[in-house]
Amino acid sequence: MQYRIEHDTMGEVRVPADALWGAQTQRSHENFRIGGEHMPHEIIRAFALLKKAAACANRDLGKMDDATCELIGLVCDEILDGKLDDAFPLVVWQTGSRTQSNMNSNEVIANRGNEIAGSSKSWCMGWFSSFAIVISKLLNTVCHGMYCLIISG
Repeated sequence: MQYRIEHDTMGEVRVPADALWGAQTQRSHENFRIGGEHMPHEIIRAFALLKKAAACANRDLGKMDDATCELIGLVCDEILDGKLDDAFPLVVWQTGSRTQSNMNSNEVIANRGNEIAGSSKSWCMGWFSSFAIVISKLLNTVCHGMYCLIISG
């Protein structure tokens, strides 16, 4: 298997070259090899809905350009359609804060956005950075809204 080197606040980590996730997802994948219950598709899709909605809100507020918003929306639609299910390898057994699943979503959206835009697959480099995805969103707000979406169907 071939790998690429990703970086985060903890340093370098090897990520499978063809993976859409990045360093933080890889660390969680390696550190939480507990059980086989993967994150439910409903939660992954709820993250995509909220991130798409946040991108639209930030565009409307003038904090994001149209092209970036459209690209985030396109990738989120791919997630909602189940086309990127393999890009979400994490199990439900995490630290409890949901940070890993949130970062998995950010990394996948950024890396897939980079692929579409013709840039390198590195969530913190290239044309499409994670900043566009995480702008103006706090994790607790994202997760509270995500669970409301799941409960309401």
